[in-house]
Amino acid sequence: MNSTYLNNQFLIAMPQLEGSEFARALIYLVNHNVEGAMGIVVNQPRSFHLVDVLEQLKPDILFPAENLMTPIYSGGPVEQERGFVLHSKDASFEGTIDLPEINITSSQDVLFNIAEKKGPKQYLIALGYAGWGPGQLEKEMLENAWLTCPFRSDVLFDVPCEQRLDVALGQLGIHFSSLSFQAGHA
Repeated sequence: MNSTYLNNQFLIAMPQLEGSEFARALIYLVNHNVEGAMGIVVNQPRSFHLVDVLEQLKPDILFPAENLMTPIYSGGPVEQERGFVLHSKDASFEGTIDLPEINITSSQDVLFNIAEKKGPKQYLIALGYAGWGPGQLEKEMLENAWLTCPFRSDVLFDVPCEQRLDVALGQLGIHFSSLSFQAGHA
């Protein structure tokens, strides 16, 4: 794997993306290579929960109430009907992909296991993803649309969603309010 690729990094939307679907987005980059990039937005909850998804998938099954109010996140603008679960490595399911610090699963069985309290201990459920074609993310980064920082699973799983962007930026010693809308080049 080429070290210039940004797999297992956070991608942070810069202020010039305000007004777009990526405004103040924190994205976990699942894959970045010569063919493009794919990531999951991890700080934009939608207006519904796991119970709403399960009612669509298995309306005849009554699941325990404990995990049903788990929020569903907007993972990005691409294929918004497709689900992804970023989760701790303590569980694996059909279609699970092993990433450096976490797993990602896109099969429905992970949702049923979460609902039945048999799933991973830590998880984030998202619909949709962010995608870039070959060279597109690199071009946007040269235009100062994105900033990267190291991924930390505690930011994903232990920090409230409204604080994740600031905590990720804090790793770089930056606060969002100190970022400029103007791009500069030396």
